[in-house]
Amino acid sequence: MTRVLVLQGPNLNLLGTREPEIYGRQSLDEIHAGIAQRATELGLEVAFFQSNHEGALIDRLHRKDFDVAIVNAGGLTHTSVSLRDALLGVERPFVEVHLSDPSTREAFRQVNFLADIALTSIVGQGAPGYHLALEFIAENVAGHG
Repeated sequence: MTRVLVLQGPNLNLLGTREPEIYGRQSLDEIHAGIAQRATELGLEVAFFQSNHEGALIDRLHRKDFDVAIVNAGGLTHTSVSLRDALLGVERPFVEVHLSDPSTREAFRQVNFLADIALTSIVGQGAPGYHLALEFIAENVAGHG
């Protein structure tokens, strides 16, 4: 069974209350419950990790106990060469997900250190973007190596 790590970056623990007009009203736990259900339907094993600390996210990736990742790096998308290096270093494919579309937001969000190394990026779809990522993985990665 393909093991999927859902890696959630800084401030995503505030989902449901943080700027709901941008990020929606679902909590992270509610989003994870939906991801877990969809993963089961697709025959994927899923694990979750969220941290507000860059090093903790990197340490989690270094465990390499997954086949593919779904990464919402939050603000680290725009700042973290170290997270990019970790994603390259663990040699595991990943799908980038953002609840909003960073390209339509502040100028500093135009910088993205992850998009060019991701299998694909799913942005601006809200919580259903994670389900689209799972479906992409099921169709393009699972059982392929």
